[in-house]
Amino acid sequence: MLLKILKIQIVFIIFLNSIQLEAQKTDLPFYTIPEYPEKITEAAILQRTIDGLGFRYFWATDGLTKKDLDFKASENGRTSFETLEHIFGLSNVILNAFEKSPNKKQEKVEMSYEDLRAATLNNLYKASQILQKTEKVDDFLIIFERDGNNSTFPIWNLINGPIEDAIWHCGQVVTLRRASDNPINPKVNVFLGKLMD
Repeated sequence: MLLKILKIQIVFIIFLNSIQLEAQKTDLPFYTIPEYPEKITEAAILQRTIDGLGFRYFWATDGLTKKDLDFKASENGRTSFETLEHIFGLSNVILNAFEKSPNKKQEKVEMSYEDLRAATLNNLYKASQILQKTEKVDDFLIIFERDGNNSTFPIWNLINGPIEDAIWHCGQVVTLRRASDNPINPKVNVFLGKLMD
């Protein structure tokens, strides 16, 4: 009888943990890609690109283990965690462009996988929300501030630079996690921007 009660308690704990994990997934943005806007504008196209990046990042990084985070394809390559740190830096550049803030050299801050993932997704979400309220994107620039000097680049460099680079690196995370025996959820549909039933 005691063994039966213990089994029931274990099943119940596992059930609660799975509910908690599912709730954590949906607390973060980009579990799905939001509905597309009715009107096509410069800002809407750019927003959809960032939403696609956010969706890919969400699922590329969902459920990574320590083994996955420490994995690298070669001795000279980055680990998956180092790749996530790089994507986080790119998400800062993306958000700063839309907040019209300069990118300043900063000390590296140690973050957990969970905090890094959440911060990256939230940066992309904030950028998407700014674009949702914008029609024209001409005023947005990438600004780098180094030693009191500013270098500015047009929005075109944001597209072919940090945005496309982040998409590229999401693909690397997907490849690395497959190589470390933890492939991405096969129900992820990037074309529809949702998890299939």
